[in-house]
Formats: sequence, C-alpha cells, structure tokens
Amino acid sequence: MKPVKIYFASDFHLGIPDFERSLQREKKIVTWLDAATKDATEIFLMGDIFDFWFEYNTVVPKGYVRLLGKIAEITDRGIPVHLFRGNHDVWAFDYLEKEAGMTLHRKPVLRKFDGKIFFLSHGDGLGPGDNGYKFLKKVFEFKPNQFLFNWLHPDIGARMGLYFSKKSRLANLSKEGKLETKTGHQDEMLFQYAERKTIENPEIDYLVFGHRHIPMQLKVGEKAEVVILGDWISHFSYGIFENGKMELKFFKE
Repeated sequence: MKPVKIYFASDFHLGIPDFERSLQREKKIVTWLDAATKDATEIFLMGDIFDFWFEYNTVVPKGYVRLLGKIAEITDRGIPVHLFRGNHDVWAFDYLEKEAGMTLHRKPVLRKFDGKIFFLSHGDGLGPGDNGYKFLKKVFEFKPNQFLFNWLHPDIGARMGLYFSKKSRLANLSKEGKLETKTGHQDEMLFQYAERKTIENPEIDYLVFGHRHIPMQLKVGEKAEVVILGDWISHFSYGIFENGKMELKFFKE
C-alpha cells in the first residue's frame, strides 16, 4: 500500500493583480503540483483558488487553463483533489467537479488520515468578530441573489467581479508581492476558534485552514495543532502530512 502523503495549499487568488503576474503564479503552482503528484495520496486545495469565480449555466470564467488542465490530469491518474470553497470562489458549483474531477466541499470536514483526526475548512466566517463579512457571506450564498446575478450577461458579470476584485486591498498589496506576515496568535480569530473547537472535540489532532494568508503552525488545546497555510501571493507556502506529522513548507522551484 502506498504510504500516506497528503498535500495542502490555499489562497492562490489567481486573477490578481493583473494577467501577467497571475499567469506567473499559475505556472509556479502547476510546477508544485507536478512535484506533489510524484508521491501524493491526496491533495487538498483549501479555498480562494481564484480571486473571482462565477459559473453560469453554460459559461465559465475565461483563463486558468494550465491549472485546471493539470488538476484534471491528476484526478485522471486516480489521485483525489479536494477543493474547499473560499470567500472568493463561493460561487463554484459543479463545473470543477465535472470537468476537472475535483471533490467540492461547501462546509468544514472531519477526516482521519493515518490515525490522526483532521478538521478541514477554508476558515472564512469562523471565529469571533468579522460580522460584516459574515453578513456578506449570507448575501452571496442566498439562492435568489445567485439567480439574479446569473441573469447578467457573462461579460458584464465577470467584468464587474474582476473590477472589484482588482480594486481590493488584497490586489493592491499583491502588486508588491507583500502581505501581512505577523500576528499575535492569541488575537488570531482562527486560533481562537480552534481553541473552542478542540474543547468541543478533543479527538482532533490538526485543524487546517486557509483564508488568513499568514503561514502559522501552533499548538492548541491538549494535543492539537492549528495550521494556517498562508498563500501563493507572497509566501508560496503549503502543508504536507506524512509519517503521522503535519509540517508547513515553502515552495522553491
């Protein structure tokens, strides 16, 4: 039996800050995936793979053919690839499952790997505070709103999404390839959420999140560790679980 080796990555935000720099990152991600598939038993992409994504009934966003083609190649080889919807790709529906073979997750998942219990989630909307975003998330996930947006012509809808995407604080920071790198972990909302979660579920060994862009691996509770995967804008960080242990790494070609 093939030894368990699981790869985790998050927050590619393809599409920002412009086509050229997004394409450069996309090629780097594909190179990482090529390396990972040599020994991966599963791959988890923990959300915000695209900075904007909306699937119409018969139209999908233009671009990202290298990434989607590589993922389809990986799943065709029998290696499961999972995608957790993030706050930027919340409108991913069934195209990525049908065409690229990914397993799409809309809620947090508990999984057991090599005897260890994992709590997996993109991380948006978890933890205390951030009430403005939590309200917007409900707006975006409200079916009638999705239905109304779907009736916009794809060129109008996509241009609107990309316009606001490229005007965001994240897009402006990504132009320099520099995002937030430090935080007091006691003030980190996902760390606070993990503390409560491990009290409720003491069997959990690892809580793995994206969303916050800050690579972080810290002990929480009696035995668990919280792992925030960072991003592929400034950190190019990812996680590997093998031999019963989770480790954060940084990709260098």
